[in-house]
This record gives sequence, structure tokens and C-alpha cells, in this order.
Amino acid sequence: MSPQTATAAMLAIGDELLSGRTKDKNIGHLAEVMTVAGIDLKEVRIIGDEPHMIADTVNTLRRSYDLVFTSGGIGPTHDDITADAIAAAFGLPVIEHPEAIARLGSHYAAREMEFTPARRRMTRTPEGASLIDNPVSVAPGFRIDNVFVMAGVPSVFQAMLASLADTLPVGTPLKSRTIPCLFGEGDIGDPLSAIARAHPDVVIGSYPKFDGTGYFNEIVVRSRDEAALDDAASAVDAMLAAQASR
Repeated sequence: MSPQTATAAMLAIGDELLSGRTKDKNIGHLAEVMTVAGIDLKEVRIIGDEPHMIADTVNTLRRSYDLVFTSGGIGPTHDDITADAIAAAFGLPVIEHPEAIARLGSHYAAREMEFTPARRRMTRTPEGASLIDNPVSVAPGFRIDNVFVMAGVPSVFQAMLASLADTLPVGTPLKSRTIPCLFGEGDIGDPLSAIARAHPDVVIGSYPKFDGTGYFNEIVVRSRDEAALDDAASAVDAMLAAQASR
């Protein structure tokens, strides 16, 4: 892994996401975890249950970013096709992972439930994959190279991601300051642009808000360099003070 800040992308898979039937909760959670870990989440894509699209998208993302996280499509039903699509992306055969068989076999035996062919589908991974623990419902995710394949159910996705925490590269977390702004973007756009140009190591964003009674802005200043963050935030404060005195 490069000593530079690691980059990541996410691929959320499922027709139900695109139809609006299911509201995704995993993207925001991953973004929060990546921010704390000091990893830059650069891109998120949402696609349907189409094997060729999944494989092509995974190949694009894994060649562009250090880490790729997927959610969805690793359950026991016919439309859970992510394992096959990931295997196709890497040109690998799909196998029933021996360790996954052992884990699920023991799990269902302890519950006196039949280990049906549908349940065995959840043991399928590309050959050579390592497993991602699932402390919620046992059925594992898997990792192949820099691609981490996880469940779409939010509680399971979150648990799987937590189990990976010690294996992910740790960078310097991005620090941020939120500065309230009572002026419209049309009033502050030019001076804010000048501040952004003068502080190239800082990311500055302006976010309009509505609180039910009126509009206002929040200016968010972000940087991994605390001194640079302080300088830019001070410049924003000074700009707002100058705007108020007009």
C-alpha cells in the first residue's frame, strides 16, 4: 500500500435499490468509517442485479482505487449473483469455500435446521478468496485481492465492516470545521472562491440549509493539516465579518 492516503470506492448492488423499494443505509455508514480511518472514499456506484455490469464495474473500480467495498447479492436465493459476478471479474471459478461450509454447517446443526442447497449458496466464493466474518448471522462475506464483498442488510454490512477494521490501512483522519453563515451563496461566492484558491491544502464547501423558517449556509472547511485548517477557517471568519460590516 502506498504511504499516501488510501483511496476507496463502493459498489451497492441490487434492483431493489434502483426501484426505491429499499433505501440504502450502507453508503453513509461506509463513508463515516472511511473518514475515521483516514481513507478517502472517492466514488460510489449503485447498479442492478446484472452479472456483466457488476463484473465490469468491479474491474473498473478495483483498478482505480486501493480498496473496493460491495454490498448486496450474497444471500441464498437465485438473484444473489454477486459471488459469480466477482469471480467473473477476476477470471476465477466459483467454489464452495470449505471454511464457510464448516461455519454454516455447524450453525444450522446447532439450531437443528437443514443445511439446504439454498443455504449452501452462501458458501460460494471465487477460488482463493478469504472470508469476512459475520457475527450477526454467520454467513460470511469474502475478500479477493482489494475487493471486499459484503451483505446488503445494514446490520450485517456494519458488522462485517467492523470485523475488517484491523486489516484496513490507517491514514490521518480528515479534520473539519463547520462555520455558520447567514449570507446567501451569491453574496459569498467570490470571496469564498478566493479563499479556496489561497489554501490549496484545504477543501472548502458551502452547503445551503433550510430550518423550516428560513435559509442559511454552512461553510465546511476540511484538511488533514490542522495548521492549514486553522488558517483557512480564520480566513472564512474574517470574510464573514467583513460581509456583515457592509
